Amino acid sequence: MEQDIATQVVGLGGATDFSLWKLFLRADFVVKFVIILLIASSIFSWALIFDKFKLFKNINKSIIDFEKKFWKAKSAESFNNSLPVNSNDPATLIFKAAMGELVKTKRQSSAIQAARVERILEIATDNEMKKVEKNFTFLATVGSTAPFIGLFGTVWGIMNSFQSIAISRNTSLAIVAPGIAEALFATALGLLAAIPAVVAYNKFNSDSQKYFSRIENFSKRFLSII
Repeated sequence: MEQDIATQVVGLGGATDFSLWKLFLRADFVVKFVIILLIASSIFSWALIFDKFKLFKNINKSIIDFEKKFWKAKSAESFNNSLPVNSNDPATLIFKAAMGELVKTKRQSSAIQAARVERILEIATDNEMKKVEKNFTFLATVGSTAPFIGLFGTVWGIMNSFQSIAISRNTSLAIVAPGIAEALFATALGLLAAIPAVVAYNKFNSDSQKYFSRIENFSKRFLSII
């Protein structure tokens, strides 16, 4: 009997390697697909997180400088002329769109002029908001679905483990452990992808609302002085 046990242990020598790479290689096609999908989602999520972090850092700094320079300027026209022509800053683009409409409607009544400028401000703000919030949906989707995708991989892997038990007719933990480890690896990856995505989505969504609330307040003050 001792010889039989020793033979099993020797035969399972490769299965006792629980490194992440070995877990991936031993997994079946479905679990491998789940693992690759979750890793790809996690990488893309982190790329978005770094990109959005940099974006909000820049625009939050630029809106402060923008407002300071605007209220110190002699006139809206002179301030508009001092702005860079090729700018990606949302506040600058929104203001330039409003000033362009203001120049076009100079000969019209102040009520019509204010209404048209207000409309342009709303459209420009909405367009810039879409740009800033681009790919927010991806972060939300990864945050909500990654744990379930990982759980699917886990359930599938555990099903395979039980099938292996049935085929080998051996309930030894050494037989079951590798399959369960592979399955739980998928769940771990799902959580690893989901947690940063959820945290980042909540933060960036809050930052976006604060930024465009500030843009809205500036727009109202700008309209009041036209």
